[in-house]
Formats: sequence, C-alpha cells, structure tokens
Amino acid sequence: MKYVFVLESLDSLHFYGGLTDDLRARLAKHNAGEVPHTSKYGPWRLKTYVAFSDEKQAATFEKYLKSTSGRAFAKKRL
Repeated sequence: MKYVFVLESLDSLHFYGGLTDDLRARLAKHNAGEVPHTSKYGPWRLKTYVAFSDEKQAATFEKYLKSTSGRAFAKKRL
C-alpha cells in the first residue's frame, strides 16, 4: 500500500503532505527533525491519510494536494 498523508504542526499553523509506504516511520522521521523541510515546524501529528493500492494513483493524488486547488481542498475537507 501507498499512503498519501497530511501532517499538521502542533501549533496548527503548518501543514505538510507526502507519500510513503510506512506512515509510522515517516511521522517519526519528521518528528525527529530528519526532514529538512519540516524540521523547524515540529512536532507534527498525522491529520489524515488515504491508502492506495495503485502507486500511480497515490502519486497523482499527492501532486494534486500540493497544488493550489488541492491545498484548498485539504484545508476544507480533510
């Protein structure tokens, strides 16, 4: 399975979306400061995730969530 996820900083001011095979390990990496883009805004919590059996669909959805309309969708619906 591939997981598209949205993380939220504990101050609820920052969000980060990504794609992974292992949600727990990925969240641990973000909270350990091992991801340069998110290290200064942690700690993080998992806001939502969607599981895909098709890797291409997962990558397409992740790309959408990182677009302007995708960010608006995530903020309103997820």
